[in-house]
Amino acid sequence: MKGFLPRTLHPGLQILLLLATMFMGACVGYAIVFLWAQAGFGVSMLQALGIMTNPSASPEGWGLLMMFQGVLLLSAFGGGALALASAMGYRWAEYFNPRRLGAGWWLLAAALLIVVILPLMSVIIAWNAGAHFPAALHDFEVWARASEDRAAVLTKFLTKFNSGARFAVGVVVIALVPAIAEELVFRGVIQKNLVRWFSPHIGVWVGAAIFSAIHFQFFGFVPRFVLGLVLGYLYLWSGNILVSMAAHFTQNFLQLLILYLTQRGQFGWGFDPDSTDALPWTLVIPSALLTAGLLYVLYRSMTAPAAPTQMLTIGSDGVRQTA
Repeated sequence: MKGFLPRTLHPGLQILLLLATMFMGACVGYAIVFLWAQAGFGVSMLQALGIMTNPSASPEGWGLLMMFQGVLLLSAFGGGALALASAMGYRWAEYFNPRRLGAGWWLLAAALLIVVILPLMSVIIAWNAGAHFPAALHDFEVWARASEDRAAVLTKFLTKFNSGARFAVGVVVIALVPAIAEELVFRGVIQKNLVRWFSPHIGVWVGAAIFSAIHFQFFGFVPRFVLGLVLGYLYLWSGNILVSMAAHFTQNFLQLLILYLTQRGQFGWGFDPDSTDALPWTLVIPSALLTAGLLYVLYRSMTAPAAPTQMLTIGSDGVRQTA
């Protein structure tokens, strides 16, 4: 595949070009959104903008906003990352999967890691949610909390699953699309180039910080940063974007599933999915131990040198095995 950009392009320039391809992807996404709004929902561009500003006031608000989020994220993030790889003459698998998947159980183990780390993450979530800025930044703290409260209202509206069909749409838009699109951008392009530019650990940590900061949730920055570290090291060790995608999808899907079951009254013991309280230490300590153990197993497996290929050759003295 021949591209119009050199493969030797500086990592910093690749990240800057990513912003350009994401902008172009966003333009395409907006065009799709407004065409879809007119064809599928029967509303004009101006009406669609008004509905998305206050979606709860319109019967088409939920579907239109879901469509907007899914299409825009997929076109801007996913499309932007894929366009960059193509522009440099890479096949997508070649650019985002520098190594073949070493074992199928890596995907299951990455998903399991997200499950066992949840109690440990609850402690980090509780600490970050109760954090306070210095007195000099009091006005910023007030603004940040008000901003997150508004975002929480919108999230609560989008995750009101009054039917199985709505839950299925939510899984696609809120769990699957971000797992694909965000991993392509943050791990597949940004972290990949930061690792080339600086070092593996700097690449993972700076990439995780960017991943967390871009969500603009200051009182959830640390837990999302920790999640970014986990996803980053899974990609660094495995060399395959499918591994971090599997973990990212599991994180998103678990939150939606717990929320859906709670709304249906399946958690009779009074579980509150909106709570930021830490889980009991009787769950947190085993979670920390299992997380550390599973990370160690994955690290050893993913970074182990591949066994040399053995070939059978026939010589004058019979069958001989050579590497």
